[in-house]
Amino acid sequence: HDYDKARLLEDFTQQTYQAIDDGISLNPILNSFQETVNRFNIDRDLIATFLRSMEMDLDLSKVQTEQEYEDYILGSAEVVGLMCLKVFCYGDEEQYQKLRWNAMKLGSAFQKINFLRDLNADFKALGRTYFPGVEMNAFNDQIKKEIEEDIEKDFQAGYEGILGLPKKARFGVYVAYVYYYRLFLKIKSTPSDVILQRRVRIPNHNKYRLLVSSYLRHSLNIL
Repeated sequence: HDYDKARLLEDFTQQTYQAIDDGISLNPILNSFQETVNRFNIDRDLIATFLRSMEMDLDLSKVQTEQEYEDYILGSAEVVGLMCLKVFCYGDEEQYQKLRWNAMKLGSAFQKINFLRDLNADFKALGRTYFPGVEMNAFNDQIKKEIEEDIEKDFQAGYEGILGLPKKARFGVYVAYVYYYRLFLKIKSTPSDVILQRRVRIPNHNKYRLLVSSYLRHSLNIL
């Protein structure tokens, strides 16, 4: 936090595009990323949208309206779902277009769950909130319920998209869905005042059970 984060992000953005253009980078993370972008023909507009949301994180006062909230979700989560979908569809453009909306909604659900889970750290430690029009000092069960109803719709759309994925990609996405949905159910059953005091999580032994049960359901094709 003591460094010029805006300048560092700008430099990183330039390095990202340079790596894609060159087809190589001495930064091992960017090198892996450019290889994926070039191999699966990932649209640069998706990358630019993602980076714009990362820039918004430098000043969360920018996320104040519903439109700004939607723009942030688009860049930080929905386009990540689209980039992943490009890989999962492996060049099948028709399948990609068919599942675009579902992939975006699943990414949106995951991100909104992160927001709820991390309310305590984001608001009390960092002094920020991602939900527009919500005064954290007045956060209550009704506000929490309204947010959860919105998330439920995203989850439903995301699940429908999982069923349409190629089977070789379906298991990994399904496991992520099962984990996040279980976390969602736990958050729903947790009072709003508790959400503001501690981070809700799924114990490791429960995660293992979710993995095993997801594998069995995937193997038996009973998703």
